[in-house]
Amino acid sequence: MGEPLILALDQGTTSTRAVVFDRQGASLSEASRPLRQYYPDDGWVEHDAEEIFQASIEVMREAVERAGRPISDVAAIGITNQRETVVLWDKVTGRPVHRAIVWQDRRTEDVCARLRDDGLEPRITERTGLLLDPYFAGTKLAWLLDNVEGARARAEAGELLAGTIDSWLVWKLTGGARHVTDATNASRTLLFDLRAGDWSEEMLQIFRVPAKVLPQVVDCAGDGFGETMPDLVGRPIPIRGVAGDQQAALMGQGCVRPGEMKATYGTGCFLLVNTGEAAPVSGARLLTTVAARVGGRTTFALEGSIFIAGAAIQWLCEGLGVQSPASAEQLAQAAREDHGVMVVPAFTGLGAPWWDAGARGAITGLTRDAGLAEICRATFDACAWQTLDLIEAMRSDAAEAFGPGVELRIDGGMSRSAWFAQRLADLTGVSVCRASYLETTALGAALFAGLGAGLYGSMEEAAEARPTTDHAKPAWDADARAAGYARWRAAVQRVRSA
Repeated sequence: MGEPLILALDQGTTSTRAVVFDRQGASLSEASRPLRQYYPDDGWVEHDAEEIFQASIEVMREAVERAGRPISDVAAIGITNQRETVVLWDKVTGRPVHRAIVWQDRRTEDVCARLRDDGLEPRITERTGLLLDPYFAGTKLAWLLDNVEGARARAEAGELLAGTIDSWLVWKLTGGARHVTDATNASRTLLFDLRAGDWSEEMLQIFRVPAKVLPQVVDCAGDGFGETMPDLVGRPIPIRGVAGDQQAALMGQGCVRPGEMKATYGTGCFLLVNTGEAAPVSGARLLTTVAARVGGRTTFALEGSIFIAGAAIQWLCEGLGVQSPASAEQLAQAAREDHGVMVVPAFTGLGAPWWDAGARGAITGLTRDAGLAEICRATFDACAWQTLDLIEAMRSDAAEAFGPGVELRIDGGMSRSAWFAQRLADLTGVSVCRASYLETTALGAALFAGLGAGLYGSMEEAAEARPTTDHAKPAWDADARAAGYARWRAAVQRVRSA
């Protein structure tokens, strides 16, 4: 047997990807398949869970073949997944009884509103760390039980199983031998007691979910996930790590100590800060979530989301006729520094810490000599100012986690730009570390699996097995930053719906 390899399965919202890593965190090969989206009604989004499983098998086989190494060298599989997406399936046949309901789906808004009107949100947030929103898995599962013919009766009779995508994949890969989920995915359901570390009887009653359909909650790394059936990938391979996508990215960025934080800049942006063994209750309406559970020890994170990040650059191209994202960046670099223009890209409302669904976008501070270059610069800056909003909210919720020398580790499409990384550092006032390998979600899954397989001796050792990063340090004067941030906050107030 050669040097051990780790096979990461990254099951996302729009694609399913597999990556083969060596023990040093270097990517050797990868394969991917697009994932079809279903929109059966306004605000409804679904996936075919069987398609997800078949694609998972295909990409894992292909990635191993492309690595040019024997299957015997693969020591473990790590899985990371789109969080909050729910599958309900037949315990005997293994067939889903309905298409999976995707995290983006909004069909349970009325349920959330009713529970909010009943005054239950403070208790739910205290217990689960989450807000009452259709985004999370609990109301989706209740909808399936209520709307698939006979599902509730069959679930209560023990004939159906449910879980997030990680649970579905593990169950299918092990031939039904393991019905489990890891603590990070469990913490995104509205059904999980953060501090007890298991399903909450109180939440199960509120959301009307029978306990017997739910998976066992296990650590993110270890032997709780079983092994694949022999005929799926070429031989039985132990599954040794599982984590939700953002927690996997946190691991892939090496954020395993309190105060370490990462931001992923895709269509939107997810920012998480590790708060260690403290699970702060957010006063700024951020989410408290499990960062990792290894060896029975749970660490937590505060999470905030920006609805529009890379999508704002896309708007420059599709809405304002800029030729490409690269052209938008060139225009932004050419803009005057003192232009005074602010773009608030609230195209679909404002995310954390505002949570204002009724807010809409605006351009403020226009003067006769302001043009497309200044609008492009302000659009890139909006991503940085929104990031600072989240950092300030996190500082207020968990000041003890923000020691001296705090830095922000970034990945995602926008992080390819060294100029944007420097701009982010200047406007937020924190050092920015740019990942040289952008698939940090897959890398994090591999690191958890390597930890579970004994290839690393600790979280800290696993976190060191990642590519080096580029650093950008703040160069702006603190007074100039404060003045710019004040203009940003004033612009945000102008678009608020209330």
